[in-house]
Amino acid sequence: MQLGVQPLLLAPGEGETTTDRPAKTLRILGELEKVIVTWFRYAPGEDGPDPHVHHTHSDAFYVLEGEVDFGLGPEVTRISGGPGTFVAAPPNVVHTFRNSSDDTAVFLNMHAPSAGFGDLLRGRNEHFDQFDPPDDGGRPLSDAVAALPGEGEPVIRETTSHLIKGVLPDLSVFEMTFAPEFEGVDPHTHDNLVDAFYVLDGQVEFVVGDDVRRAGPGSFLAAPPGARHGFSNPGPEPLRVLNIHAPDAGFAGRLKS
Repeated sequence: MQLGVQPLLLAPGEGETTTDRPAKTLRILGELEKVIVTWFRYAPGEDGPDPHVHHTHSDAFYVLEGEVDFGLGPEVTRISGGPGTFVAAPPNVVHTFRNSSDDTAVFLNMHAPSAGFGDLLRGRNEHFDQFDPPDDGGRPLSDAVAALPGEGEPVIRETTSHLIKGVLPDLSVFEMTFAPEFEGVDPHTHDNLVDAFYVLDGQVEFVVGDDVRRAGPGSFLAAPPGARHGFSNPGPEPLRVLNIHAPDAGFAGRLKS
């Protein structure tokens, strides 16, 4: 463990709010070199950015509430999904998003690596890695990731049930469910990746450095490289979390083995 490196733990509603108006709220949950995770609220009918590409990083989304309408690939193919939808655009895949429904949409946005996206939200990064679609349309739609609610690669064990929602070199995302009988994950560190969690349902006891902290739905923990962390389910209900690894660094393969 690197001295002085601690996980970041946020309660629901905490974080750095960069935009807050009736049409939308943008809040930075965790900003690290390898990944930035932001919380978005879009009012009904709110448009996102025009179709664009990133040359050097991946852009991914996970829907928490409502429905988000995504556009992907050279033809900006529309894919709409509600809670549990995961969409990811690796470098040079055209993408966009909007809330075209009549209800509020809430979703997480992940840029890996972060590429200065936080400063873009703060209004001070005019050189952010974002460009108009190339003349050839960019990479094909098949290079994007789109997993609707309930979709993904299942990994089932006696006290756990996981869905691998998407795996890219820079980022992997998992829906993880832990029964109350689950023995927990012992405190550990990672040398070369960020391990982050957004609590979807239930209660969790996070190891945060030398402390143990209980957290509920809407809480967020990010453990940078070298930060001591772990977790368990104190019960009595199943615990569901969204787990984010940036980069994947072989984690998806180890989860399946």
